[in-house]
Amino acid sequence: MAVRSTNDRTTRKCLLRIRSGTAGRAVTGPSSGPGTLLMISNKSLICLAYYALMRACPEWKSAMNMDLRKMKSSPISDERPSRACGYFRVSTGRQAESDLSIPDQRKQILAFCAGKGWNLVAEYVEPGATATDDARPEFQKMIERATDDDRPFDVILVHSFSRFFRDAFGLEMYIRKLAKAGVRLVSITQELGDDPAQVMMRQVIALFDEYQSRENAKHVLRAMKENARQGFYNGSPVPLGYTTVEVEMRGNRAKKKLVEDPVEAETVRLIFRLYRAGDGTSGPLGIKQVTCWLNERGYRTRKGARFGVATVHGILTNTVYIGEWIFNKRDSKALAQKPASEQIVVEVPAIIPRDEFDAVQARMKVNAPMTTPPRVVTGPILLTGLATCATCSGAMTLRTGTSKSGQVHRYYACSVHGRMGKTACKGRSIRMDRLDTLVTDNLVDHLFEPARLTVMLAGLAAGRAERALEVDTRITTLQTEATQAEDRLKRLYKMVEDGVTNLDDLLKERIADLKLQRDRANAALERIKAQAAPATTLEPEAIERFGRLMRENVTAGDIPFRKAYIQSVVDRVEVDDDIVRIIGDKATLEQAIAGNAARNLGVRSFERKWRARHDSNV
Repeated sequence: MAVRSTNDRTTRKCLLRIRSGTAGRAVTGPSSGPGTLLMISNKSLICLAYYALMRACPEWKSAMNMDLRKMKSSPISDERPSRACGYFRVSTGRQAESDLSIPDQRKQILAFCAGKGWNLVAEYVEPGATATDDARPEFQKMIERATDDDRPFDVILVHSFSRFFRDAFGLEMYIRKLAKAGVRLVSITQELGDDPAQVMMRQVIALFDEYQSRENAKHVLRAMKENARQGFYNGSPVPLGYTTVEVEMRGNRAKKKLVEDPVEAETVRLIFRLYRAGDGTSGPLGIKQVTCWLNERGYRTRKGARFGVATVHGILTNTVYIGEWIFNKRDSKALAQKPASEQIVVEVPAIIPRDEFDAVQARMKVNAPMTTPPRVVTGPILLTGLATCATCSGAMTLRTGTSKSGQVHRYYACSVHGRMGKTACKGRSIRMDRLDTLVTDNLVDHLFEPARLTVMLAGLAAGRAERALEVDTRITTLQTEATQAEDRLKRLYKMVEDGVTNLDDLLKERIADLKLQRDRANAALERIKAQAAPATTLEPEAIERFGRLMRENVTAGDIPFRKAYIQSVVDRVEVDDDIVRIIGDKATLEQAIAGNAARNLGVRSFERKWRARHDSNV
């Protein structure tokens, strides 16, 4: 850019106006005539910045002029390296597929080497990788090779500094790292030396490259958000159970949406079923057990790899399977979750019902090591987490003792007494095998008998019917209130339309009051309908089948599976001096019979107990 000569006073009056996001920049001033605009590029702004520095500091101006003369006469040091390495990069895979930019970069670098008499001994091509960080395989290979002890080349050639890095700090860090190994970085279109002025110029160029990259990223993200709002897929890895289909064309771009893949969707349903209920021969499986079960039977991921624990956990917690695909959930670099206001929820076909998904999340929360110790979930002790002391409600934990004959005996003992002594609890203990046998035998003989189950569930059904009648009465009342308010509003509107009355302030207040009444009644109706539980009808065959399954599985098999079955219907086992109470919840028992035992795996102490007379079931 040519700078017109003028006096100091005129120069000080020059106005530089920079509009962010425009194609060029405008400079106006007296020397260019009133209202005249000179359109200049981003790189010309660098020249303007240096011109301003030279005007402010004469000494720096003299040094800068000398450096510029050196740069024009000899951009590269007199020590001309004979071995050069070329680095070629484009930002996206689409650019790499077009096969235009990288061949052009190679052609220009080869011409540059020919003009300098250098030998291009190595090439590193990065097709479709961003330069905002150093997570680039070819880039890392090049840096590692450049810093080897055998000094394979003396200079790294790039078309421009933006091909090497679009982060000012990262660029300078790697330039210093290469300099320690005696390797220079040279841009064939931005030839700069190593003196302070030219280093400063390089750093300003790097800042502009970084700014341009961030601006582009901002606009790309804005477009992708709008694309997601319209229900289209943005191109991230497709979750297991889904595939993409083209639904329309906009210009030369195909718009895609997620649809269910019938084969993979069955695998997803199987994973949820195994975690909730098991495979029919055992209780609910843990995440690692589900992973092993799938791999042992030949199930594989879309890429043909074996399932891993993290993969299964990701499937069980992904809301896409209930029809909610979330775009812009995490920051791509820091991986930190973004605020909910920035996330876009896209509706997709659901594979898993919401109630089943919620039940899985509840079980995962209960089984999480931060919530429940692993020994309670998969430990070898049957009543861990269930057995409690009747005096202090503390957990009954394992204690061992050795007899004179050397035999080791195992006991359930009050943990509060063990930690704090008799001042906290008088303490009690019971042989482990005795308590396990008492609980399992009495569950089999009393609770899991079809006749006992039928009587208990009949009382639960009667209570539910009574509550349902109350809810129906409330629904009828609310519907009447909403209808009456709507009718009154219609009559008032009719009077205003017919000219019977005027829409004065008093009438406006009355209309607002009626609207409020109608909206309140409708809102209450929606809440009641959403909270109303569907009626559960249990056939005698289902009750008999459940009783038989429980009788078979609580007395035999591996401890973790037996524990899972017991925990599905029992809240706690209270151990007193002369009695043992098995306490549970009728609603949970009903859900277990209906096949929904995992729905309420959390703390259920606020629910009504199925121990109707507060007596023992043993």
